[in-house]
Amino acid sequence: MFSPHITVACIVHAKNQFLVVEELINGKPLWNQPAGHLEADETLLEAAERELWEETGIRAKPQALLKLHQWVAPDGIPFIRFLFLIELEKTVNTAPQDSDIHCCHWLSAEEIINSSQLRSPLVAESVRSYLENKVYPLTILGSYGPPFTK
Repeated sequence: MFSPHITVACIVHAKNQFLVVEELINGKPLWNQPAGHLEADETLLEAAERELWEETGIRAKPQALLKLHQWVAPDGIPFIRFLFLIELEKTVNTAPQDSDIHCCHWLSAEEIINSSQLRSPLVAESVRSYLENKVYPLTILGSYGPPFTK
């Protein structure tokens, strides 16, 4: 049976800047949006909030769904990635809680799109998705039954 990895990612935007997290992978600094895997017993929105907190120290709720990406990584692993939007009024200080995150950067769209430090092509594609200015209401997402009934 086909079992893609289900992931969430957050475009965090403030004052024409985008937040990226920097991870050291094989000693090389690589950039990504705050992102990670959906865990059992959590909704997609809960996963996005959790990953944002773990990787940046920022507590914020997604305001919209930007895009749903289906992607196969170079190693053949398939992903379904839900991309959420978080608009902040100003850039804020970060304090990653996850030891895998080396630091965070506020960067322009051009700096991200033109970078050779991206963890995957989805990082630039996510910024391009933001720039398309198409958002979808969070009500498009639903969760049903236990454990989601609260």
